[in-house]
Amino acid sequence: MKKIGVILIILIVGAVIGYNYVFKNHRNIETEKAQHTLTSKQVANEFSINPNSSQSKYLNKTIEVSGVITEINPNEIVIDNTIVCLFKNLEKQPKLTQITIKGRFIGYDDLLEQVKLDQCIIINY
Repeated sequence: MKKIGVILIILIVGAVIGYNYVFKNHRNIETEKAQHTLTSKQVANEFSINPNSSQSKYLNKTIEVSGVITEINPNEIVIDNTIVCLFKNLEKQPKLTQITIKGRFIGYDDLLEQVKLDQCIIINY
């Protein structure tokens, strides 16, 4: 009878740990402080010199990037043809002007030479 109780407790503890591991709280980029603040030209220069080192430096980090908007799509903004910023929903359509955006760095597309950010928010424009 004691063995069943111990096994049951171990199973319950394992289930709780497993549940908490799988269903972690999601990051809120809007409230996070940016770990790096750069211009789009600085980002492009870093990735053109050493893409692997830059990718590991910024991967999954919150960064703030400023530059000039070159393209606007329903859920994304492209800054200086090098930074692609993905939004959950882009409420206001900004004009083609100077902008600062905060988002999570998710990767570098070396074929298109573009830096990808997701969960972006507009700081100012």
